[in-house]
Amino acid sequence: MNLKQTIEEIVEKHLPDSSHFVVDVQIVEKGNKKSLHILIDADNGINIDACAVVSRAVGEEIEAKELMDTAYVMEVSSPGVDFPLSSRRQYEKNIGRNLKVTLEEGQVTEGKLTEVDQRAIQLMVKKKEKGKKVVEEPVSISFDQIKKSIVLVSFK
Repeated sequence: MNLKQTIEEIVEKHLPDSSHFVVDVQIVEKGNKKSLHILIDADNGINIDACAVVSRAVGEEIEAKELMDTAYVMEVSSPGVDFPLSSRRQYEKNIGRNLKVTLEEGQVTEGKLTEVDQRAIQLMVKKKEKGKKVVEEPVSISFDQIKKSIVLVSFK
């Protein structure tokens, strides 16, 4: 098992409860400096206290097991709104929100996320036909077609 997987397992073990989940673990090396970026989220949103608890517990376990061979900086945070969705659980959390989905072949689709199942997501996409009103129609996109999905933030 590599270092990233080991740290992911440690993070999972120290999450406050089952509503919390790991989004990503990144180990970045710049010269002789290492940075450990841990992104966590929760079904009902994440707060700074949860990040602090995870940071302390994970840091202590990494030190106790001597997993990092040099000094490092660790950052535990939630993914920002511009961070692409990466798991089915993140999609489920964002049902009802507008997404911008880039497909593997480059096509971009925007719409309101209405459903998530094991294999696909469903968006309500607005279509305007010539001389007619705008209509919404459901579009199903399988996970294997998705290159990147970002939540669109509205300030209305």
